[in-house]
Parts: sequence; C-alpha cells; structure tokens
Amino acid sequence: MSVSLVADDNSSVVAVRYRRDDGDLVESTLDRVSIESMVAGVPVREFRWYKGRRFYSGWYWSSTTGGLVAYESRLELARILLADFAPDVTGLAAQPFQLVGRDAGRLRRHIPDLLLVHPGGGVTVVDVKPAGKLDDPEVRAVFDWTARLCSLRGWAFEAWSGADAQLLANVGFLAGYRRSAVIATGLADAVLAAAGDTSTIGAVERALAGSAPAALVRPVVCHLLWRGELMADMSRPIGCDTPISTVLGDAT
Repeated sequence: MSVSLVADDNSSVVAVRYRRDDGDLVESTLDRVSIESMVAGVPVREFRWYKGRRFYSGWYWSSTTGGLVAYESRLELARILLADFAPDVTGLAAQPFQLVGRDAGRLRRHIPDLLLVHPGGGVTVVDVKPAGKLDDPEVRAVFDWTARLCSLRGWAFEAWSGADAQLLANVGFLAGYRRSAVIATGLADAVLAAAGDTSTIGAVERALAGSAPAALVRPVVCHLLWRGELMADMSRPIGCDTPISTVLGDAT
C-alpha cells in the first residue's frame, strides 16, 4: 500500500486504513475515522489458510455482532470468546484497521488484532501476543506506539496474553450454548423463576422435571449464563452442583 499521509504521533493526523463490508479500502486519519464503519467492515488484512501453517486460524460466530469474526491463532480466539461473553462489549471486529505513522522518525505500520466497542461509545484496541514475546524490545516498541496513538482518540489499549485457564474453559463451554436458535428459549422464564428459589443447576433441573427433561433445561441454563441473565462462579468448573443466581438476586 502506498502511504498518503504520515505524521509524528504527537498529532491526531495519523493515517488509518480499513476495509468496508464490501471489501473496498478506505483511507482516513485517526482524528476522523469512524468507529462504526470499522466495526461494520471486514479485516483489513487478507487471511490465508494453507497446509502446514503454524497458526490455528478460522472464523467464529459472535453472538454480540450476529456475524463472523476472524482469528489467526487459538490465543486470539480465546480473547474473542471473552469479548463475546462480556456484557460491556457491544461491538467487535478483528484486524479492524492499519495505523501508519512516525515513531521518533521511524515509519511504522501496525494492524491491531481486535477492536472492542463498549456502551456509551468507549473503545478498546487489543493486541494479542503470547506472554513470552511481551518482553521483546520490538514488540514493546510497537505496543507503546499503538497505545500512545490510541490515547489521542481517547481509546484504551490492551496487550493481552491470556487469562485464568478455568475461566477460559468455562467461557468456551458456555459459548456452545450462545445461539438461541438451538435452545428451548420458551423455558427461559421458568428457569429464571426456578433459579430464584434454588441454588444450583441441578436443583433447577429437578424443580422443572415435571414439565421439561434435564436435557432441555441444562442448555437453557447455560444459555442464560452466557447472556448474563444468570450468574455463577466462573473460577470453578460448571456442573450439576454449580451455585447459580439471577442477576438481581443475591450472590450465592
């Protein structure tokens, strides 16, 4: 790509490139670029899949966006899962834009991994990197530069390298129940009512045994946990004895 505009990062005039949903490239600047347009677009970098590729990549269907989000590694997929699960994320895009600007006289180009939008218009730009690479001087330099540029727009920046293994396992498990189309959502009110009087997943299943089998109730419980309408301790494995509560109820 040719560079049409570069500037030191002490200015909001930094080149930003992204692709619209039709794939057309758009060139803008950091002070003018539209968050809504970038979130609605497609990855600015072309994804390639080929035999022998070292990284695990693919597409994830997001319940937040109702569409597909690309990832280039299992670590990126883990961060996308957490973002999709988070109640404070209302928009999500992968490889959302390219920054082009000068850093102490050096021309830099960088494509962050994720763009998260929060209620009220807040934005977090995320770079995903294995913990072992965070001490690499070049990685630190790129992340420091990106963080400074993000601050010019009032965006947060996050360098993410992982989370608690049990939390990730639970979120990955609940993600299997994120699609309402495959859940008996007609049972949701009954599950919520039962959860208000009971303390575990198994107790809800037993309370509804006369009207619905556990094979239908358990997925509804998991779907409501994914949606945040039920709460559970995510630091422990989810099972029959998992304490649950409604959002408005007292924590168990």
